Amino acid sequence: MQKRKLGKSNLEVSALGLGCMGMSHSYTPPKDEQEMISLIHAAVDRGITFFDTAEVYGPFANEVLLGKALSPIRSKVVIATKFGFNLNADGRPGGQGLNSRPERIKAVADASLKRLKTDTIDLFYQHRVDPDVPIEDVAGTVKDLIQAGKVRHFGLSEAGVGTIRRAHAVQPVTALESEYSLWWRRLEAEVIPTLEELGIGLVPFSPLGRGFLTGKMDENTKFGEGDFRSNLPRFTPEAMKVNQAFVKLLGAIAKQKNATPAQIALAWLLAQKPWIVPIPGTTRLSRLEENIGAVAIELTPEDLGNIDEATAKAPVKGDRYPEHMEKMAGR
Repeated sequence: MQKRKLGKSNLEVSALGLGCMGMSHSYTPPKDEQEMISLIHAAVDRGITFFDTAEVYGPFANEVLLGKALSPIRSKVVIATKFGFNLNADGRPGGQGLNSRPERIKAVADASLKRLKTDTIDLFYQHRVDPDVPIEDVAGTVKDLIQAGKVRHFGLSEAGVGTIRRAHAVQPVTALESEYSLWWRRLEAEVIPTLEELGIGLVPFSPLGRGFLTGKMDENTKFGEGDFRSNLPRFTPEAMKVNQAFVKLLGAIAKQKNATPAQIALAWLLAQKPWIVPIPGTTRLSRLEENIGAVAIELTPEDLGNIDEATAKAPVKGDRYPEHMEKMAGR
């Protein structure tokens, strides 16, 4: 497995990480814990060193899972987790949703360390920007946690350019985690140039369009109870029917490269910048191995041009989030 550094930091990780949210949260009922521990170990055996979680995934259950899976091999891996939401001790949402007050950040760090069975969080992201707390206070609090040895690196998630610059001035930001893929490219206008200027890495979540870019979904796809995709505009039957044109183009390109659509989507991301590290999630070994295969695919400038030209002919139908969720992003 190739390695990459996130921006100008000294944080080196595998070129592909593993997003662990779906093992405990959002897509289907939680998977069997022992099966997921085995999958995480299989990822490590295949060279993946970068694992992504958050306190709200479960809530709490995903961090507990990673703690059990990775504590015996802690020195071999990099763990990223997140703060920024109000949660009661039992995991129920509390207050107004977002909460990045300094005392809350410190409490989350201590609780996450216990669940992850570790002494240090490698990368601590603000999960969503809290408009009620100055980002300077957030960055300063994480700076204190870094000085205390509880955190190694500071990250932001779904933050806008102004927030990134203000935070970076207080405590250097190692990585921005945001959605970025062939069918969500809004970061290219302002955010990616800013990251390059400041030396900040990019960790794309949902690099496979929440599974749609694998080519395994169509308008007849039924989501299980609790699968949050059923509430997303891009996953209505009407939108998925229209968006098949996008996936068919991706499939045609994949066939030319003797690859799968998912592998082309990941290879395209890896080809954009050397400091981009996608974190596709999966709960299946076959998908894990398919995703890892993308790292070996080299796309030439001509390939990339052809992909851009082809996908531009199939505009994506539907917003990625409902309006109330989109308002929490890009602040």
